[in-house]
Amino acid sequence: MTPFTERIKNFFGFGKTLSEDIFEDLTDLLVEGDFGAAEAYKLTDQLQQLCKKEKINDGDGAKKVLAGLLEQMLLKGGAPDTSVPAGDELMVILLLGVNGVGKTTTAAKLAKRGLDLKRKPILAAGDTFRAAAIDQIKIHGERLGVRVVAHQHGGDPAAVIYDALVAAQSGSGDLIIADTAGRMHTKASLVEELKKIDRVVESKASGCRYIKYLVLDATTGRNAVTQAEIFNQAVKLDGIVLAKFDSTARGGAVFSLADELGLPVVFLCTGEKYNDIQPFNPHSYAEEFAGLV
Repeated sequence: MTPFTERIKNFFGFGKTLSEDIFEDLTDLLVEGDFGAAEAYKLTDQLQQLCKKEKINDGDGAKKVLAGLLEQMLLKGGAPDTSVPAGDELMVILLLGVNGVGKTTTAAKLAKRGLDLKRKPILAAGDTFRAAAIDQIKIHGERLGVRVVAHQHGGDPAAVIYDALVAAQSGSGDLIIADTAGRMHTKASLVEELKKIDRVVESKASGCRYIKYLVLDATTGRNAVTQAEIFNQAVKLDGIVLAKFDSTARGGAVFSLADELGLPVVFLCTGEKYNDIQPFNPHSYAEEFAGLV
């Protein structure tokens, strides 16, 4: 439980009687937790109406209703799909996101997960803008014992992904996990680069399972929604990987991602180790946010 969800839990308090003021204060608290203002007002209004309808007048009962409403919001993005194709069917995972959110580490974690599922991962160093990103992904490849496809610093990212697809189709792997650049200060160039990569995968690996995850720093707050909007416009996203989810994360932005953009959170990363990644559970997340656990 993060300090913020602890605040939600304490807000309702043991045996607290509900009042108009409590719902107004809850709206303010949700906004502090990275909800959008309109969503916070809508949610507390729904909560108040349901509590009145079901004759709930205590904080403990309200928390349960709140958790249910929060879960409904998360499921608007669809149920998270973390399945991997059976057999040797090719799967391509493209990771997007701004610099510094943890894309390269997430790529390594997904490769480790692929190994655990008896797949043959290939890491593609598609962030050719940063030399450090290429070096980092090579180190992860060595530690995990998986193949890395990389070009020189400043090379064409789409060519890197193309070569990774060629390697996979020649039998070297069946799960490509591709890193990409995230230089938002040159937004137009980045968008065109991502569109080109997308076209390469669509044409070279037609028929394979191709998914695009946006990696977000869990401590980013409402800016996460803005980032998701930009990347979703460039390349239609399939889901979110929430990285760096620690005690400083407030976590309310994920509800906006599902409610406003229809994007489910698929994985939650809680540390730097390769196994610090887990499938996202909307029910558990909603209950924790509401202070039930």
